[in-house]
Amino acid sequence: MFYNRGKGEDTLQRILFVCTGNTCRSPMAEAILKSKSLPGMEVKSAGIYAATGSEASSHAKTVLGNNAIPHNHRSSLLTTAEVEWADLILTMTSSHKYAIQQQYPNAIMKVFTLKEFTGEKFNHDVVDPYGGNLPIYEETFRELDQLIDKAIEKLKP
Repeated sequence: MFYNRGKGEDTLQRILFVCTGNTCRSPMAEAILKSKSLPGMEVKSAGIYAATGSEASSHAKTVLGNNAIPHNHRSSLLTTAEVEWADLILTMTSSHKYAIQQQYPNAIMKVFTLKEFTGEKFNHDVVDPYGGNLPIYEETFRELDQLIDKAIEKLKP
């Protein structure tokens, strides 16, 4: 699959999740995928407008903890280094995708919304739970978990 780098020990699939502030959706997606302990996969997350060093939101941490998913997150701003590192960049919204494609034209072919990548035909945005209550975060978590399971199926050789 084109998301793999090649032969030998560098056959890792490097997945980068991107959202706005890197405190809610993308850190949850990163933690969910990491928790699946898939061999040969590295996962990171970043935000288009992230303040570097912030913790994940308290509700995001609660939801991950309630689902027994380990997490230790500090937000990071999306940079050229992360874009070049990634084999596949999965964004939470179409606007994130387009912003990355405009700023990093060399990455156009490896940037998709998570929903687009998993085959959703309409509404490619994962709702932002930021500022919402715990049930909204739980709903976002469930949606991300289902989408990531679909993405894993697509990534299998």
